[in-house]
Amino acid sequence: MSPLLPPDYRPSEDEEFMNPMQREYFRQRLMHWRSQLLRATGETLVSLQEESLAEPDMADRATLETDRSLELRTRDRQRKLISKIDSALRRIDEGTYGFCEETDNPISLRRLEARPIATLSIEAQEQHERMERTHRDD
Repeated sequence: MSPLLPPDYRPSEDEEFMNPMQREYFRQRLMHWRSQLLRATGETLVSLQEESLAEPDMADRATLETDRSLELRTRDRQRKLISKIDSALRRIDEGTYGFCEETDNPISLRRLEARPIATLSIEAQEQHERMERTHRDD
């Protein structure tokens, strides 16, 4: 059973890292974020079904097509984000959430607050980005 979180609960460095309260806090944040993205996706689908590209004016039609394309790209990014949220929720269930995939060290609470789907510590992420830049220049 999940612990009941006080409404003003915030994870603290003074607590044991990824204790049941912290795991529940991040689970709720991720679930809320996921539901917001799914709601926005549903609204987009309804909007796309209701809109018609049969605009008589070519400029209006071009604008509508551009807007639709931008909206679809945004939704595709959100679809990928939902996949990352689902992965983070699985890691919470498995007990590996909050730990760097490369070093197994804890990811700072500040980083997890800013990016709850983070899988790498700041140090590992920076090293990963340096390696990407190095190999991209090859």
